[in-house]
Amino acid sequence: MPRRRLFVTTALPYANGSFHIGHIMEYIQADIWVRFQRLQGHEVHFVGADDAHGAPIMLKAEAEGLTPRELVARIAAERPRYLQGFHISFDNWHSTDSPENVELSQDIYRRLRAAGLITTRRIEQFYDPVKGMFLADRYIKGECPKCGAREQYGDACENCSSVYSATELRNPYSTLSGAAPVLRSSEHHFFRLSDPECKRFLKQWLEQPGRLQPQVVNKAKEWLEGSGDRALADWDISRDPPYFGIRIPDLAEEKYLYVWLDAPIGYLASLKNYCARKGLDFERLLADPTEQIHFIGKDIIYFHTLFWPAMLKFAGAPYRVPDQVFVHGFITVSGDKMSKSRGTGISPLRYLELGMNPEWLRYYIAAKLNANVEDLDFNPADFIARVNADLVGKYVNIASRAARFVHQYFGGRLTGRISLAADGTGTLDIAQSVRADFEAREFGQAIRKVMHYADLVNKFFDSAAPWDLVKAGTPASLKLAHQVCSTCIHSFRDLTVYLKPILPELARGAEAFLGDGPLSWESLRHELPEGAAIARYQHLMTRVGEKQLDLLFDVSSVPQAAAPQRHAERQQHAAKEHAVGESISIDDFNRLDLRVARIARAERVEGADKLLKLTLDLGDATRTVFAGIKSSYAPEQLEGRLAVVVANLEPRKMKFGVSEGMVLAASGEGAGIFLVSADAGAQPGMRVK
Repeated sequence: MPRRRLFVTTALPYANGSFHIGHIMEYIQADIWVRFQRLQGHEVHFVGADDAHGAPIMLKAEAEGLTPRELVARIAAERPRYLQGFHISFDNWHSTDSPENVELSQDIYRRLRAAGLITTRRIEQFYDPVKGMFLADRYIKGECPKCGAREQYGDACENCSSVYSATELRNPYSTLSGAAPVLRSSEHHFFRLSDPECKRFLKQWLEQPGRLQPQVVNKAKEWLEGSGDRALADWDISRDPPYFGIRIPDLAEEKYLYVWLDAPIGYLASLKNYCARKGLDFERLLADPTEQIHFIGKDIIYFHTLFWPAMLKFAGAPYRVPDQVFVHGFITVSGDKMSKSRGTGISPLRYLELGMNPEWLRYYIAAKLNANVEDLDFNPADFIARVNADLVGKYVNIASRAARFVHQYFGGRLTGRISLAADGTGTLDIAQSVRADFEAREFGQAIRKVMHYADLVNKFFDSAAPWDLVKAGTPASLKLAHQVCSTCIHSFRDLTVYLKPILPELARGAEAFLGDGPLSWESLRHELPEGAAIARYQHLMTRVGEKQLDLLFDVSSVPQAAAPQRHAERQQHAAKEHAVGESISIDDFNRLDLRVARIARAERVEGADKLLKLTLDLGDATRTVFAGIKSSYAPEQLEGRLAVVVANLEPRKMKFGVSEGMVLAASGEGAGIFLVSADAGAQPGMRVK
């Protein structure tokens, strides 16, 4: 097999907060794939970095009385505890606020400008005269121009789901200062993503077989091939001061590169920093035959399949487009979106502080992962059952049982192996199949095959009954008992190789027990020699306890540090939410036509932060409804679910189309929006009364 050279990255976490479980899931997925490649003997350079620029970091630092760099440094200091705690094997961890990233970002900007792909034009935006800065939509609130609801953000109304521009809000105010914003114009720089040559390249890049998952190709092509107000637009890549970021070069006026331009360049900056530390040639390492691989979440497909490859292509050598972008879904708990307040969130740090084995989580996540863009659900009961049954009850159990006989009766030394079954099941055939699964990121499928093999070994041991063979005491029965137990140890060694990318620390303990390490995929091609000595078995893994899971999800046992003012605000909000409105008559209620609907299709709305487009099946008709539930539901979670819709609501013309009703949802003191649903058995079109 030819030796590959791989440059592998994960999405850069924003440096204004600690890692959450979604980060850890992605890092574990990438780390397993990277460790598998290294076991194959390939050359892998695995790097990460903090995404350290942008207005949110600048404003959070200001609120905490810090400089942005002090805030970023504080967050960065936490990273090793998580990465080492979950055995993530990055070769380098860097920051986008670095000399390397300034150099590379400005170089790429200059190259794109020289290629004629940078243009400028003046745009109007709201400006906060007190803070002295232009305001993004998230920092503007006011009254909805459609329904008049108060306290709505500058892009969409959570009350009526209308979408609008911030300049349409009534009585707008800045959430940063409370001041009324004023309109000001400013010259902005745009990357001409809509340029025909650029679009031709992207179409060709997207259609390259094996580069992206099919569902990712389809979604990217929707954006690329849209028309009218859905057409691919030029990308605003500049921001006005004050802004924490990288200066646009060669300008007298102070302008900054938008954080989403310099953030992915942070992959290259981290690699450049790594090369400098290791004495490697950065440009040579980037060149062919290096494969450039990115692991990302489904929420940032747009940037990584359109902006990023186009930037790299038209910047030219030594930059090169990604060879593959691997996209994964989100992580939920028992089918619910993560929520600290409801006890449905998993804190990675709390997991480690409770002394829970990080390889339990690595294994469980791997067992649930595949190559599709699917959400992964963490179910506590399933977690306990799977880890205890597979790792302790099957895999570790083989070494524990067989080693006792080998030491008690055969001096701790092995014979060669015999066949596990009458069909002469072969090790290398299994290895080839599992290797193909790991390569394709079908980790769950690989684990099913590995555990089937473990089942086969345990059944072989039970059916051979070495305790009866040694009790018989004849030379033939003792020889067979020795061969049976030795075969189980040889098979345990095979299983260790298969599981090593997932369980690196357990594999290290197994290697010490076997006296044969470090194991690699090549180890499967040869056996432990006749007469090889093994160590006495020491416990390799303990079982998961229910109390540990209870503590992990027990919100009341975690110290809460909410400020008194924040607590008071929550109480006021709760009072408003729980207050019952004015009485209405039954006639008023009967004016509402509430119907059961099945969500036939759910789609993201390009350019909308909060909206999803729902196609509803009402039995004898379909309706299109725009719902402000994007923060709580991924489209994939909704399709097929039952919802309750106000069917006789007057259609409302919105920016992205006509909304023909409203789905009902609940919200309260804690975070999250929760769809109102009907019981199983309800049919689309039934009236709710």
